[in-house]
Amino acid sequence: MVPKVLTRPFGRLPTGELVEAFTLANSCGASAEILTYGGVVAALRVPDCHGCIGDVVLGFDTLSRYLAGHAFFGAITGRVAGRITGACFTLEGRTYRLACNHPPNHLHGGRVGFDKRLWDAHPCDRADGAASLRLTYHSPDGEEGYPGAVDVTVTYTLTATNEFIIDTEATTDRATPFSLTNHSYFNLAGEAAGTIADHTLQICADAFASTDEHMTLLGRRVSVAGRPNDFNQGRRIGDALPHLFQHHGDLYLVRRPTDLGDDARTLVHIARVSEPRSGRVLTVSTTEPCLQFYTGVALDSSLVGKSGRPYGPYAGLCLECEGYPDAVNTPGFGDIVIRPGRPQRTRTVYAFPSMGSP
Repeated sequence: MVPKVLTRPFGRLPTGELVEAFTLANSCGASAEILTYGGVVAALRVPDCHGCIGDVVLGFDTLSRYLAGHAFFGAITGRVAGRITGACFTLEGRTYRLACNHPPNHLHGGRVGFDKRLWDAHPCDRADGAASLRLTYHSPDGEEGYPGAVDVTVTYTLTATNEFIIDTEATTDRATPFSLTNHSYFNLAGEAAGTIADHTLQICADAFASTDEHMTLLGRRVSVAGRPNDFNQGRRIGDALPHLFQHHGDLYLVRRPTDLGDDARTLVHIARVSEPRSGRVLTVSTTEPCLQFYTGVALDSSLVGKSGRPYGPYAGLCLECEGYPDAVNTPGFGDIVIRPGRPQRTRTVYAFPSMGSP
């Protein structure tokens, strides 16, 4: 009998609060380790084409390393993932000023975002028997400058077919912008295997959101056709990197089939990644309207990972499913504002099919 959910102490915060690590396991040998600090996905172990299990996300093996500061490895980011232009927004006639923690913008929820909060965690039962963990957090009115109190639930599930599912639900007592993402860095060759240059990436998107040199969103949709950031056909990342803007990666607008109408609950396939040595494949499906591809360009070898090796540039790639971060300031790019009585629910699935599977 495979244990579904195990827990162990992972350390204590400077305030004395206990941080726990929960391991979700399935019958295929795959597992995910989740921390109550930041909701961090600290490890995600999946089989390669020979059945050998390997960890495919960047992270650390001690709490002290997470507390020392990092590049959002595996964390829940919010209240709003991504950049809010000018670190301010106007909602219902009032202007709110947020922390300018990535000048000139507000990034990933501020100086003490959800990635630095302690979450409550409880294993939960599913009809299919999959290992599942529900994390909850209460964000008080005014936290990091945002209006309204928000109750958030993030549920991680690992299925018998190696799907890693992230479900979110949020309610509020007052209108407020809200858009989470998970900020895992993937390296399908293994978290200490070097760069992601040999990975092949496909992103099923016709357009991306343009930015300036500070990665400030400019509120413009731009076609990928004929541009170096067009990944519709699938390309080796190392070949594309020299031609990407600031070698960074872009925010892509998910191509939703017209027959879905306004049903935002329907999963849409958005990305596929493969790695030749391991034979691992990662597919991404989401109900979210955007996908942020990030190359890991800012990693500079100053962070030493759980295998004792430094994480240099391009050590992992991010595929962050989210709402348009600056939608509260940019009409026409969707609505990330949640309101009383109207819960926001999202789902993203990171699946690891066997080599040769669709």
